[in-house]
Amino acid sequence: MSSESSSILAVRDLVTAFDTDAGRMTAVDGISFDVPSGKTLGIVGESGCGKSVTAFSIARLLPQPHGKILGGSIRFEGRDLVSLPLDEMQKIRGNAISMIFQEPMTALNPVQTVGRQLAEAILLHTNCGKAEVLTRSIEMMQKVRIPEPEQRLNEYPHQLSGGMRQRVMISMALINKPKLLIADEPTTALDVTVQAQILELIADLQKEMGMSVILITHDLGVIAQVCDEVAVMYAGRVVEQAGVHDLFARPRHAYTQGLLDSVLRLDSTPKTKLKAIQGNVPGIADFKPGCRFGERSGREHSEAQFSTRPPFVEIAPNHWAENCPICVA
Repeated sequence: MSSESSSILAVRDLVTAFDTDAGRMTAVDGISFDVPSGKTLGIVGESGCGKSVTAFSIARLLPQPHGKILGGSIRFEGRDLVSLPLDEMQKIRGNAISMIFQEPMTALNPVQTVGRQLAEAILLHTNCGKAEVLTRSIEMMQKVRIPEPEQRLNEYPHQLSGGMRQRVMISMALINKPKLLIADEPTTALDVTVQAQILELIADLQKEMGMSVILITHDLGVIAQVCDEVAVMYAGRVVEQAGVHDLFARPRHAYTQGLLDSVLRLDSTPKTKLKAIQGNVPGIADFKPGCRFGERSGREHSEAQFSTRPPFVEIAPNHWAENCPICVA
């Protein structure tokens, strides 16, 4: 992890839970990570590992009244977002911190035009007049490479392609020039060509605006392409964090190794079989207090290792891992 002074965001011991009919379930269990200023942190892991819940915790967008941050801190430019009053958080959200949601068709309002939704994003945080709102909207749509922006402003989300809707989401997220962008699976359900265009677009805008990015994905190819640092999440915890080159060259946790082994490599042949990680991510109700990947690792664990949480320690310079003696090589 980076030092807090060089990071725009520092998450420490974050615990997020949901109240359900079956009782309180902890979805994010004491995670810590930093987002270096001007850099991209990738958060990777299978579905159900807590990646999106982490993002919603940072933005204070957990479903109410069931979602709760029970402990830890989320310090953005030195201010703890967890203890911030709601009206102060609303000034930050969509302004200094913005978010691109997973599915634009559900995130965009289907009965409002694109232009109206962009205008709302601007007017929530500024006192611009109509002419300036229109100018800023057109300029941002041009930046995200939407053709004929004046026409698109008068269209509804269902009139746009999936790639265009995602570009609209990006323009809404960036229109107030945020310092931190959280992109939650921004290329889900897009074809490979459009996916590459969207990732290139986010990278170009990041350089132009000097912002930091949290990129949430399950795709290690995307992580390798655009990230500077990587946090690997499993069952509500960060099990490994390092610089992207170090993580891919020297993965230390068994889960990270399993994820990398399941990716097709450039030197693969047509007969190469992908290695799958056996089993599935456990449900929240089945999270163990100790090592949570042990049963899927194929390595022999003792009962004590399942009952006592491994410490999250620096096992090499700037390379951190949940130090289960069996899962960490």
